[in-house]
Amino acid sequence: MLKRYLLAPGPTPVPAEVLLSMAMPMIHHRSPDFLPILEAAKKGLQWLFQTKNDVLIICSTGTGGMVGSVNNFFNPGDKVVVVNGGKFGERWTKICQAYGLTVEEIVVDWGYSIKPSAVEAALKKDPSIKGVFVQATETSTGVYHDIEGLAKVVKNYPETLFIVDAISALVAQDIKTDEWGIDVMIGGSQKGLMLPPGLAFVSVSEKAWKRNETSKMPRFYFNFKKERENLAKNQTNFTSAVTLIIGLNEAINMLRKEGLENIFKRHATLAHATREAVKAIGCGIYSKESPSNSVTAIEAPQGIDGQQIYKNLREKYGITGAGGQDKAKGKIFRLAHLGYADTFDVITGIAAIEMVLKDLGYPVKLGTGVAVAQEILMK
Repeated sequence: MLKRYLLAPGPTPVPAEVLLSMAMPMIHHRSPDFLPILEAAKKGLQWLFQTKNDVLIICSTGTGGMVGSVNNFFNPGDKVVVVNGGKFGERWTKICQAYGLTVEEIVVDWGYSIKPSAVEAALKKDPSIKGVFVQATETSTGVYHDIEGLAKVVKNYPETLFIVDAISALVAQDIKTDEWGIDVMIGGSQKGLMLPPGLAFVSVSEKAWKRNETSKMPRFYFNFKKERENLAKNQTNFTSAVTLIIGLNEAINMLRKEGLENIFKRHATLAHATREAVKAIGCGIYSKESPSNSVTAIEAPQGIDGQQIYKNLREKYGITGAGGQDKAKGKIFRLAHLGYADTFDVITGIAAIEMVLKDLGYPVKLGTGVAVAQEILMK
């Protein structure tokens, strides 16, 4: 028997309490029974996003939330800045171009974070820029971008929206939506929120809603204005993902019991333990600055294929992490510590890495990384 462990940056494991809550009999999404369920979800998301803004609940993957964040607030030809430091930065560019926006990319070397001064220089050079798009965590590289610093820059430009893909960062990182001045922020169900894939969450500021009034882009399913109007009545515009929203409430209840400060501390500790453990084994960390609390991108030892490590973790030891993408393929493998993760997820993952590396001929002393992780996690 091979027991399976899910340590990927999404989907992440779903707690038994959430699974059981989603097993209740189906109810109709327009019935009175559903109204308090959506009301609770609405308030819970505002707590998690640290915002008084409406947080829309969209039945889609996180990418659907990204698409809606483009076609609800811009017009074809609008100039925007995209921070491109990995595969998901590239996705912002592709979405913006698909809707006819004029994109200026700020390309960041993979493994590094954006300097707010680079965005400030772009905005000073062309104040007509209508939006700045960035990831909070660039999942492909394990880098967390300086969202607070970027928000301070964009806030000085009243005609520029600051749009953040926090799909992988939400829950793991302390992102203060209102305090920092984030105009649009996207989350997804299958990451820190410990749910199956299928829901996107989008926080929208009043500044962004004003821009929505002048946006003429075609939209039907991802129509945020209609979603907002329905949310005021504790409804969604189209058929609600009833089961997922019931599970969302249970997941948020679990997070509320832990408390925001403890949630962020837990993720920071798990991430720190993972990084220090793999360094003790002799592997490098791919993110050269500002590593994420969501996922660690680990450099494969010289002469060993990172994809082979990822494959052996999954096939021989039952650990599903993630491989490298694009230019990092074969160079890295990734382990997440996100959502329903604790001390022994990290220890299990590190122990499995040591065993795989030993299998592949790398001179690792078993228990080296595990011991480092244990010392950190016991504190």
